[in-house]
Amino acid sequence: MRPSIPLSLRAFHGRQPLRWLLPFILLAGLLGCGSSARALDSSELTFDGQIYRVVRLDLAREPLSLHWRDPQSGQPFASIETLRQWGEARGKRLLFATNAGIYDKQFAPLGLYVEDGKTVVPLNLSHGNPASGNFSLLPNGVFAVYPDGHAAVRTSSDFKADGKPAQWATQSGPMLLIDGKLNEQFVDDSDSLKWRSGVCMKTPTQAVFAVSEAPVNFHSFGRLFRDQLGCRDALYLDGTISQVYVDGEGYAGSPPFMVKPYAGIFAVFVAQ
Repeated sequence: MRPSIPLSLRAFHGRQPLRWLLPFILLAGLLGCGSSARALDSSELTFDGQIYRVVRLDLAREPLSLHWRDPQSGQPFASIETLRQWGEARGKRLLFATNAGIYDKQFAPLGLYVEDGKTVVPLNLSHGNPASGNFSLLPNGVFAVYPDGHAAVRTSSDFKADGKPAQWATQSGPMLLIDGKLNEQFVDDSDSLKWRSGVCMKTPTQAVFAVSEAPVNFHSFGRLFRDQLGCRDALYLDGTISQVYVDGEGYAGSPPFMVKPYAGIFAVFVAQ
């Protein structure tokens, strides 16, 4: 006996309705996967009464790159927006960006700067130069991404001793944490309050960037990385000028009128 066909399907009987719907199902699935794949782990958290923007990157899925000058014109990008437009013109969407390390009065990196395997500025091991500002608050350090995609935060002297060539690297200072301990230079009740940004590696491929939404001192900022984010080694990137950009969320950190031209911008791009 031939089985009966439900009324709801009789109009499609013989036309293989599932095959007809399959392209639309696949398209919806692809759109959903694309949206999910592009969503970064970005959150706002409160620590010690202050608000921070924290972005966690899996470098295996969200590879970092570092940009200072346009490779063709030689002109500094200077701002995240300029870099975003540059990428867009080349079919790249900017998912994440933030300033790299401290720079000098000529808007050039004050310490080590490595871009795509090329050392543009060498490691700076000069000590105690007051003109260097926070860079001279020792020990300073290096955030480096290596050719195998792994990354690390190291004191400048340890980075030199390692002797490992970096694919991307910025030198800044001071170190916020060294092997789980706060930098001994930090004072708990210091009144030196500024917007601050920093970075640590939870694992060789899990980077954590943080920027304060209001002025904080070094001691509080270091404890954020140690007590809230669970980092062992963390590096201060910069202060009053610091911002983080996340696609779909915009900017966090310093007010726009305080931002000056950057000499190095970390970025995560994806194909449009």
